[in-house]
Amino acid sequence: MRRMAACVRALVLAVSLLGWSTASGVEPLLDPIPQKIEPGDIVVGVEDFVRVPKTPDSGEFMVNDAWARIQYMVPFGYTSGPLLINDTRGVLYKVAGPGAEPTVYLDLREQDVGFDDSMFPNEMGVSGVAFHPEFTSIGKAGFGKFYTAYSATSDSGVANYLEHDAASHESVIREWTTFNPRGATFEGTSREIFRVGQFAPNHNVGAIAFNPLAEVGSADYGVLYASFGDGGAANDPREYGQSLASPLSTIIRINPLQREEGRAYGIPEDNPFKRFKSAAPEIYVWGLRHSQHFSWDTQGRLFLSDIGQARVEEVNIAVPGGNYGWRLREGMFATAFAVEGGEPGQVYPLPAERDEFIYPIAQYDHDEGYAIGGGYVYEGNAIPALKGMFVFTDIVNGRVFYFDASDVEPGKPAEIRELRLSFNGKEKAMANVTGVANTYDEGKRVDLRLGIDALGELYLLSKSDGWVRKLVPPE
Repeated sequence: MRRMAACVRALVLAVSLLGWSTASGVEPLLDPIPQKIEPGDIVVGVEDFVRVPKTPDSGEFMVNDAWARIQYMVPFGYTSGPLLINDTRGVLYKVAGPGAEPTVYLDLREQDVGFDDSMFPNEMGVSGVAFHPEFTSIGKAGFGKFYTAYSATSDSGVANYLEHDAASHESVIREWTTFNPRGATFEGTSREIFRVGQFAPNHNVGAIAFNPLAEVGSADYGVLYASFGDGGAANDPREYGQSLASPLSTIIRINPLQREEGRAYGIPEDNPFKRFKSAAPEIYVWGLRHSQHFSWDTQGRLFLSDIGQARVEEVNIAVPGGNYGWRLREGMFATAFAVEGGEPGQVYPLPAERDEFIYPIAQYDHDEGYAIGGGYVYEGNAIPALKGMFVFTDIVNGRVFYFDASDVEPGKPAEIRELRLSFNGKEKAMANVTGVANTYDEGKRVDLRLGIDALGELYLLSKSDGWVRKLVPPE
């Protein structure tokens, strides 16, 4: 029965992803951002760093031939040497350095934690990993602790939120405590921190991270941030985007080492909705469709990459308590649900009257790409021309973009340029280097995201071929 129910949900998702139309007297913006993204002046070299092993999908719905579903690469425990790469199919790899053979650090498929990505492997699985800032500090409360975000069966635990609406699965954040933070593989214990019900198999929990700039004793030190999509399907059918009652469509902020009021975590005192009786106190920002990735720069700004529905992709700056408008807004535009007679999947001009939504610092439409990937302000030293630029990818077509992040402001989108990539001295697009058949649409899917090391250098992670490639000075 469970498998049959999963198939029905998968069919509903497939139909919803195609969109639908309604009779409407309102004219949508068929080309909402007519300006084209042109190649910029900055050229970077791309060199092979490491390739992770090939892994199999556990389900068959809408999957493609991705070699390995690598999504993020982060420094291993805030050290300048080893790195950790997550394959959403359930594996965390530890990599000692360039060319080193990746080794399995932790395989969630072999742990008794309810891990399950079988209903929709393209988006389910282990989606994020974060190390506590005290991971290597002997004697500290966070010693040896790191966290994963992943998909789990609905019967493997009881959700903090939406247990009643968990027909598909549940998104879980789990704390792991290793006996030896310098060990080659994980040996230790774990406990569940947070769980949310998901009615559909897409738009799940995404990135998790600690603010790397937070100093000991500050309000943000040891506080974990996590992103959640709107729960799935298309067009936010449950309207979670404009609800403060649950963590879907939000970035949450919790303290995993505190336990209060029957929770396995604490609520920071300065969370914007902590004292609102009708709001989930974990919420930091809300009204996001699927902010799958976020990152800080050294100025302390938190950048959010939010995947759009059918027209616009956007980059935002986090404003505590801010509402980013989904499902009434998509980028700098109104959606059908804010326009009388509007057609779902289309966008429209903003209304003349003032509203309280927070608008993007950058945006692009689907003439240029289809789903925004992770991004970072480049603050490394290897590529001086890239300093201060927010660098990000389009997941689907593998284009790499950037804009000057020095003086960005919500509601005044910055000019985006395409980063030019040089492979062995020859400029190429990532789509001409790797790609697999796209199960969502025609053409190829590169499935490209960004990773970072402790020195702030950037890496391209492509699921299509399982390669991690480093951005370096051009030849």
